Amino acid sequence: MFEDSPIALEKWLPAVWMLCNDKNGVSSYEISRALGVTQKSAWFMLHRIRLAMQSGSFNKIGGPGSTCEADETVIGGKLKNMHNSRKEKMGLGQYGGFRRHQSCVMGVLDRDARQVRASVIPVAGRLVMQGMLKQHVEPETMMYTDAHVGYDHLSLHFPHEVINHLEAYVRGKVHTNGIENFWSLLKRGLHGTYVAVEPFHLQRYVDEQVFRYNNRATKGNPLNDADRFMLAMSQIVGKRLTYAEVTGKVGETNN
Repeated sequence: MFEDSPIALEKWLPAVWMLCNDKNGVSSYEISRALGVTQKSAWFMLHRIRLAMQSGSFNKIGGPGSTCEADETVIGGKLKNMHNSRKEKMGLGQYGGFRRHQSCVMGVLDRDARQVRASVIPVAGRLVMQGMLKQHVEPETMMYTDAHVGYDHLSLHFPHEVINHLEAYVRGKVHTNGIENFWSLLKRGLHGTYVAVEPFHLQRYVDEQVFRYNNRATKGNPLNDADRFMLAMSQIVGKRLTYAEVTGKVGETNN
């Protein structure tokens, strides 16, 4: 991650510490002021650190006797706040179609392990959503979801119970409040710290929040700030990101 960087480690290491341990993330402007680098350099540094925070291959969560919650959310501004010129550029009419101006993120939370898996998905459709669950969740895991059509017939793959939010938000143990708490943390960072995130970069911001959430200090997981910093540093090997890749001029060579 630090290869060929003209920025000294005495600036890289505090940047890694801040991003790993600031609950709502840290902006490139704050990094720029704190470390004495340009905002452009700070922005590039943060994207390289986010790549190091990304877990390359997740272990599956859940399993027999475990309970998981699955949910999806949309990220992006409201159509009514979008300038007419941007609407025309994106080919949006007055109503914009079905959330064409927003990105969809799907997540699943293991209640017992308190671990989250989250990914940007191209469309909130049954094939994509259930494929994501089969990729990240062990068979025979009890799944709790809302009444979204993407979870129709999920019982063919997992034990499944549904909470219809038009009727109630909690029915005994059946609810999705845990994964919705993760969404609130993610959106607090996106709306409050980063403000404007392009869909092209959204997955890295999701990975950043997943890293902090999965390695937060809890009763059964007594990690501290130094532990999170050391974990991120242990993951930097082999994760190279050039400026051409982060700006989309060429495809990324590693993930």
